[in-house]
Amino acid sequence: MNLLAHAWLSFYQPEILVGNMISDYVKGNKKFTYPLEVQRGIMHHRAIDNFTDTHAVTSMARQYFRPTYRLYAGAFVDIVYDHFLANDRIEFEDNTMLEAFAQYTYSSLQANLAILPDKFAITVPYLVAQNWLYHYQYKAGIEKSFGGLVRRAAYLEESEVAYSVFLENYSQLEHLYVQFFPELKAFAKSWLQDN
Repeated sequence: MNLLAHAWLSFYQPEILVGNMISDYVKGNKKFTYPLEVQRGIMHHRAIDNFTDTHAVTSMARQYFRPTYRLYAGAFVDIVYDHFLANDRIEFEDNTMLEAFAQYTYSSLQANLAILPDKFAITVPYLVAQNWLYHYQYKAGIEKSFGGLVRRAAYLEESEVAYSVFLENYSQLEHLYVQFFPELKAFAKSWLQDN
C-alpha cells in the first residue's frame, strides 16, 4: 500500500502511524533503535504490505500494469489504491474529513521529525506543502505520484503508459479496490489487536 493507506490503517495511533510511514526507510536491525510503538508501526506496515502483495485481488490489479512495468506493477497498484481510498465515502465521508486526516498525519510526522530517517525526513516538507495525501483524490495527483515513482526507481524511465492504463481501466481498478480494501482494513485492525 501507499502513504495514505498506511497512515489511515494506523487508526489514529500517532506512533503506529510514524512507524507505518517510515518502514520502507528502516532496514534490518535499525528498527530496534525506535520506540516500541514505532517498532510496532514498522512491523504493521510490513504485515499490511505482505497481505496486499499476496492477495488475489491485488494480483488481478497488477495484471493491468505488468505488460509494461513488470516488477514495478505492484508499486503502481499501491498508488491507485490510495486514489480510490481518498475517494472512498465509507472511509472519508467528504473532502473535509480527508483534509483533516491529512493534516493530522502531517502534524504527527512533524512532531516526530527528530526520529525520522533522513531520506524520509527530507520528503516531509514536500508532502506537507503539496498536500500529497489530500491530492491523491484527484487523477492529476495520481499522475504526479506515478512520476515520483519513476524518479525514485532505478529501472523506470516513464509513467505515461501507466497513467493511460489507469485512466483506461479506471472502473475495473475501482471495482478491485472495493473488493479488496474492507478485507485489508479488517486485517490491519486485527493485527494491531494481536501484536
